[in-house]
Amino acid sequence: MVIKTNPDEIQSFLVDAANYKGTCDAVYFPETESEIAEIVKEANQKGLRITVAGNGTGLTGARVPESGIVISTEKLNKIFEINADDDFAIVQPGVILKDFQDEVERKGYFYPPDPTERNCFVGATIATNASGAKTFKYGPTRDYVVGLRLVLPDGEVLKLERGQYLAKENLLEIKTESGKVTNLEIPDYKMPETKHAAGYYCHANMDAIDLFIGSEGTLGIITEAKLKLLDMPDNILSAVIFFDSEDDALLFLTEARHISYKTREDKTPDEIDARGLEYFDHNSLLFLADEYSQIPKEKKAAVWFEQEFESQYEETMFEKWIELLVMHNGDEETAWMATDSIDMQKLKDFRHAISWKVNEYISRMHITKVGTDIAVPDDKFIEFYKWIRHEVVKTDLDFVIYGHFGDCHVHLNMLPKDQKEHHLAKTFYKLICEKAVSLGGTVSAEHGIGKLKRDYLLRMFGEENIKQMAKLKLSLDPNKVLGIGNIFEEKYLNQ
Repeated sequence: MVIKTNPDEIQSFLVDAANYKGTCDAVYFPETESEIAEIVKEANQKGLRITVAGNGTGLTGARVPESGIVISTEKLNKIFEINADDDFAIVQPGVILKDFQDEVERKGYFYPPDPTERNCFVGATIATNASGAKTFKYGPTRDYVVGLRLVLPDGEVLKLERGQYLAKENLLEIKTESGKVTNLEIPDYKMPETKHAAGYYCHANMDAIDLFIGSEGTLGIITEAKLKLLDMPDNILSAVIFFDSEDDALLFLTEARHISYKTREDKTPDEIDARGLEYFDHNSLLFLADEYSQIPKEKKAAVWFEQEFESQYEETMFEKWIELLVMHNGDEETAWMATDSIDMQKLKDFRHAISWKVNEYISRMHITKVGTDIAVPDDKFIEFYKWIRHEVVKTDLDFVIYGHFGDCHVHLNMLPKDQKEHHLAKTFYKLICEKAVSLGGTVSAEHGIGKLKRDYLLRMFGEENIKQMAKLKLSLDPNKVLGIGNIFEEKYLNQ
């Protein structure tokens, strides 16, 4: 096992894509589960803090250490099995998501979770319950995890299969491979009924595996995952539609969402059923104009969508989407449409370009990212969107708004030019979080909490519920070793 302590060799582990920075004494590169268990046991004996690091694509500071040591999972990077009989794969946590998806696609399968940055590690997508554009139809990573192996904070190894350990109301019992039994009290807070990735996933009678998914490296270190695979869709229509007004774009998107819900309920094979519905405001289009000169200059908004279809319904599907966009004043003449893989990839690159352009900006300005990751209920979304747009214009900050509007999930990224504006942006961010929570939404729909968003989680759940989370963690991590500082401040562990 390689251990690095030279500051020049470990700098990449002290920062993430949000430009959050930290410090540590050493970075460990284990190659086996047993090596991870040995590191964790030693850390318990010596009182060392451990931070688990993925590939550095996160946006919350979760993989950035504040002290102690780092365990990198990059050498645990094997795909052990792709099972064609039972439609699952078994992988190690350091497998790059793009490589995994490409491999299963070569075998005729489809793994839906699709965060914008596909160079992330599969283990990190499980630790954050990652999602993306296709979540609108297929749900987040949680829905595809059927088995896990983990090293717990005390060095014990836990194997989980979905359905193996179920809570009885709010009491959950788990048993490690050595026979150690741990009883956990599941917090009884209510999670929002939206796309949601903020704090521990908890509810009565829950499956134990769901507790570890989305726990952001605080309850265990993933060493192996069993993932559900789907059959590859026959055909896909991908499109970007431009609009002369934001209201038209939002109404188009709202109706496409409603029709998609009904299509799934009725199981209609020849109706609109978007697997992704994404939005770009006018500022986003202007922000991308240097990279994409073909964006119509006079347009005020755009919607990207994808739709799966069977070959016999191709003409019908095109007609129905065209009818919908014409009804809402979308511009058929300037629309970008694709069904072949090369052109579809170009549209995906366009959809992802806004994110990397924002990250490039914050890196250049040497500031941490100030971008919302908020979702609200469907019936509150238009109200929420118009409120944040109206309020951010009043701040005089530069900004772009885009996101997974099919899931009522908005990314407002503020682009401060100096520290004064950065402070203003962070102050406004708090107001946005409070507004979202007041509407029944979440402060984090896909990126998690990490270290950057702990205050917002506190505002969402309140101190008593945060204490419940901390009590749960202490049941597994009494020596306060693993992922300290992620999700909630360390002070809540001193109870």
